[in-house]
Amino acid sequence: MRLLVVEDEARLAHALRRGLVAEGFAVDVAGDGAAGLEAARDADYDAVLLDVMLPRMSGYDVVRSLRAEENWVPIMMISAKDGPHDQADGLDCGADDYLTKPFSYVVLLARLRALLRRHHESRPPVLVHGDVRLDPATREVTLAGAPVALTPREYSLLDCFLRHPDRVLTKTELLDRVWDVHVQGDPNAVEVYVGYLRRKLGTGLIETVRGAGYRLGR
Repeated sequence: MRLLVVEDEARLAHALRRGLVAEGFAVDVAGDGAAGLEAARDADYDAVLLDVMLPRMSGYDVVRSLRAEENWVPIMMISAKDGPHDQADGLDCGADDYLTKPFSYVVLLARLRALLRRHHESRPPVLVHGDVRLDPATREVTLAGAPVALTPREYSLLDCFLRHPDRVLTKTELLDRVWDVHVQGDPNAVEVYVGYLRRKLGTGLIETVRGAGYRLGR
C-alpha cells in the first residue's frame, strides 16, 4: 500500500517514513501543503497522513480542495493543535481521523490500519490463490493452512500480485507499487524478491512472462 506523508518537520517526516516503510508500506513525503495537494492529485494513494500547520497551504485547505474535487482518499490529520474545536474543524472539513501530537507510534499504526479497513471494504477480506491465503486484517500468510513468515517487502509484493490476479505486472510497475520512491529502484530487486516468494510459497506461484514481467501462476 502506498501512503503520502505531508509534514514540514523534517525529523518527524523522516521518522514516519522510516517506520512505515519497515511495516511494508511504500511512502512518499511532501514538505508543504501545496506540494502535498499536488502529490495527492497526481498519484493513487491508499491514505494520506497530513499535518495541519504547513507552509504555503494549511492541512485544512488541502482537505477541502481534495474533497471539492471528489477525491476521497482516506486522510488522517496529525497536529499539535489538540483543542476539541481544532479536531472538530479537521473532521468537519473532510478528514477521516485526527491524531494529536505527541502520539504513540503504536496507536498511529493501529488507527491507520483501522482507517484503511474502513475505506477498503470493497476489497476481498481474504486474498486466496490456490493454497496461498493472505489475510490483510492480520497480515497473516498461510500455505495449505500452515503459517509462512514473510518480510514486510515480501508481504507487500505478494499482496500486489494477489490483488491483480489476471494481470502481467512489469518490473517497473512492481517497483512503483511496492518499493519506496525515495529508494533508488533496481529492477533486479524485483527478480530477487520474486525468487524469495517462490522458495517460500512454491515455484509455480508466480510465472515469468518473458519480455513482459510476472503474473500469478495459472
